Amino acid sequence: MEDARPIFVQIAEHLQSAIIEGTLPEEAQAPSTNELAAFHRINPATAAKGVSQLVADGVLYKRRGIGMFVCTGARARILDRRRQQFAEQYVRPLLAEAARLGLDTEDLKKTIESEAGS
Repeated sequence: MEDARPIFVQIAEHLQSAIIEGTLPEEAQAPSTNELAAFHRINPATAAKGVSQLVADGVLYKRRGIGMFVCTGARARILDRRRQQFAEQYVRPLLAEAARLGLDTEDLKKTIESEAGS
């Protein structure tokens, strides 16, 4: 994994993406920390930190003696959180720049539609 973010964050986001895509459905068993560590060639403690973050976020839960599982409603929770992050990181700055340029909502919509079609 080549990314400036901490590896445990990347592990958590990788699992979240698998949940969103449906390759790791709700109530399915998540990969173990040892499996994650071996696959990504990282320390198991680092993988465990990423998994623990998902437990704290209500995405995974532990079945004692069996492993970690995806919570019911996890996909919706992740999508809500990512939509909020998308708005904060991209939409708000876009709207601020559009206002500075004197673009109204209709101008912005036309620009987006034009770019999406190209």
